[in-house]
Amino acid sequence: MLILAFESSGKAASVAICKDGLLLGQYYQNSGLTHSRTLLAMVESLLKNLEITSSDINLVAVSRGPGSFTGVRIGVSAAKGFAWGLDIPVCGVSTLEAMAYQIPGQNIIICPVMDARRNQVYNALFEWKEGSPVRLCEDRAISLMDLTVDLKKRNAPCLLLGDGAEISYKFLTEQSISCNQVSELLRFQTAYGVCIAAENSADAAVTASLLEPSYLRPSQAEQTIKN
Repeated sequence: MLILAFESSGKAASVAICKDGLLLGQYYQNSGLTHSRTLLAMVESLLKNLEITSSDINLVAVSRGPGSFTGVRIGVSAAKGFAWGLDIPVCGVSTLEAMAYQIPGQNIIICPVMDARRNQVYNALFEWKEGSPVRLCEDRAISLMDLTVDLKKRNAPCLLLGDGAEISYKFLTEQSISCNQVSELLRFQTAYGVCIAAENSADAAVTASLLEPSYLRPSQAEQTIKN
């Protein structure tokens, strides 16, 4: 199965193509340009260089959140448009779960942390069992103090990744939590992680019209209007 994946939930954007779990190619760009300018251009170039046509793609995958409200919207819209045009299914995966797939490890809690502002991080906890990450909690927007309380209860070392890893590491170690950060090369979300997460969740694929983003909380604009 050929999977085309989009990742634009953070500052960087990437696209990847995998075949039966093998990464054929990935383009990653952290230029500061808006994802709406980069995603489809990267897809076009990647398909051309791999000598794959869009009609060869069997499944489109995308990080559906949490993450940047604008970035998630752009990625989901691009994935829906691509899948709709080819009349193929699309699989939206958790940004945090896709990140966990990039860091296999035993006897340690995988702890993705993305800066959610307002003194919070987007977070979920995973533990590798039988070759894949198993959820220990649902995706959430959580304060670092509440995350500390949760990790203390679990009483196990954790591995931090994501753009909130550095600030989380400083806070958690001050609270005597045993943790480490992954190397910067592996720290941030990629379309490859989205590919692998989607391949292991292919039964959750839907038609393009049914795919929805997952923000976890309302945007600042929505909260302002509500208030």
